[in-house]
Amino acid sequence: MSGESNKEEKISSMMDIAYSLFREGDFAGAKDVLNEALSLDFENEEVMTALKCATYWNERKSKLDNLSEVYEKGEFLFSQWKSFIKFMEDLTGAYDNCIYSLKQYVFGEALEHYLSILAETGTHDTELLFKIGKCWKGKGDFEHALEFLEAANRQRSEDAEILSELADCYALINELKASKVFFREAFFLDPQKIDLSSLESWLIRRLINRLKEQGFGSPELEEWIPVYGVLYGVFNIKRELKPLEYGKLKQSIYALETKLEEEEEDRKIFLPRLINHYFWLIDYYMSTGETHERIDEVLKKIKRLKPEIYEKYVN
Repeated sequence: MSGESNKEEKISSMMDIAYSLFREGDFAGAKDVLNEALSLDFENEEVMTALKCATYWNERKSKLDNLSEVYEKGEFLFSQWKSFIKFMEDLTGAYDNCIYSLKQYVFGEALEHYLSILAETGTHDTELLFKIGKCWKGKGDFEHALEFLEAANRQRSEDAEILSELADCYALINELKASKVFFREAFFLDPQKIDLSSLESWLIRRLINRLKEQGFGSPELEEWIPVYGVLYGVFNIKRELKPLEYGKLKQSIYALETKLEEEEEDRKIFLPRLINHYFWLIDYYMSTGETHERIDEVLKKIKRLKPEIYEKYVN
């Protein structure tokens, strides 16, 4: 065996040990192993990335250990994971084994805290059920995740964040029809409440990345996702609105049209949201056999707001 291949084998073995320590939450120990690996190859990007991650989480672990309340610990881990996702965007590469191992620790640790609250109180609080569902999802156990997310959804059926996580879970187990229905619903209810960084499935990530490549950024990005979701055939599974929902839709459209005229500052938010509402109205008209004239009225409104969206929609 050549010296070079022997060195690579040693580094690979050290990475396995480091990632195992990540899963256990021993970031100080992982740093020692990774520093030794770095001494063998100062230019190894995976080692450098893992070392930065170990340093990041070692600091957070120290803060976590100083917290006394169980719920506070769970919340801290959630908030730090969200910050970590942004931190990773600045690194040269995200390695699957590294991310997987960190998720096992972060969401596994948070899950223990939330489950202990559930066991102690016996309270099936919506937010607690939601957090437990997110933890199971983070660990990759989508069946358990769905169990808790569906329970949360039964208690709060019009929560965009819960619906988006449900949709993501369904996509991750390849239940695409259910996923598309829930994603469409979530982005209709409140795009700004959806945490895009926590969505993992290719179904939604591909759409998000495509829009980012076109120059969209938050908070407009969240509003354009359902619009382009329709145009690109992602949000193509629809349900029929009930008469009461149709009434609410018409009221929302009127309110958005008024805001668009009066509040120039938030136009970037209201314009795509209104277009998505128009899409829902057209779907309702088509499902109920409404006249072409009514549908054409809505299409003309879309054309006035955004001609390029109109062209893509009708063609």
